[in-house]
Amino acid sequence: MNYRLAMTTPNTSHPSGRLAGKTAVITGGSNGIGRACSERFAAEGANVLIADLLIEPGEAAVEAINASGGTARFVQLEAASQEANEAMAAAAVEHFGTIDVVVTAAGVSHGEYRSGDLEGGMKRMQKAAEAAAVNPAASLVDLDIDDWRRVLDVNLTGTLLAIQSTASVMLDQGKPGSIVTIASIAAKDPLWGSPSYPVSKAGVWMLTKNAARTLAPLGIRVNAIGPGFIETNMTAVLSEVDEYNKMILGSTPMGRKGKPSEIASVALFLASDDASFVTGELIHPDGGWFTG
Repeated sequence: MNYRLAMTTPNTSHPSGRLAGKTAVITGGSNGIGRACSERFAAEGANVLIADLLIEPGEAAVEAINASGGTARFVQLEAASQEANEAMAAAAVEHFGTIDVVVTAAGVSHGEYRSGDLEGGMKRMQKAAEAAAVNPAASLVDLDIDDWRRVLDVNLTGTLLAIQSTASVMLDQGKPGSIVTIASIAAKDPLWGSPSYPVSKAGVWMLTKNAARTLAPLGIRVNAIGPGFIETNMTAVLSEVDEYNKMILGSTPMGRKGKPSEIASVALFLASDDASFVTGELIHPDGGWFTG
């Protein structure tokens, strides 16, 4: 590939939307934060490629965006597959001719996570509570290594693969681009329970900084968002347990959970030319979690 130094002057030729005329690739784009980003970016004029493991929700998201006047396509993505990530990037170019913006929202909270499976999440939480009652260190010393690998494969390796596949296209285009990774407050706060998720998100944060340093001279900005507790399928199980729900709200000065649309607004800023001099940053829309 021909990696040419890209011009970094903000693009102001499409005043009708902050992302008008651009193509956005969003992994995990059919649910939660990813879905909110897909809808917001489309509303701001972007052509959106939604990449997700779940076909039905992905196609539903595309249908909703297209029905509202936006432009979206869907591709199935196994986040931890290099082949699937390369196919995703190729599909974006095939459908829209370019890649300008990327959001890596694909992620799991544990190895058996399935979006929307509240019953399974409750059973897992109950099992973990019973194990902790017998051995307070069970979440660490008895951690299933396959669970650990799956979480890191999806959350960390999946982020790397998405960056590799899309940044390669951006570099070959010789155009400016923006990549937004989704980390978590867990990137800085180990919280409780299994170390798999916080370790994976801390890795996403360090990967973001490394990628930002590497790609900045070539015109590609890379930033991370570290959400607090947001109302999504992933956090729904915590809301069902009064003890956890009170802890979350009590540790959040604003006294509430965030909405996916509030994370999408931060992602839009980082993706747009409004953030043209911002790279290598981790922004926490967390309701004040880190003010204490």
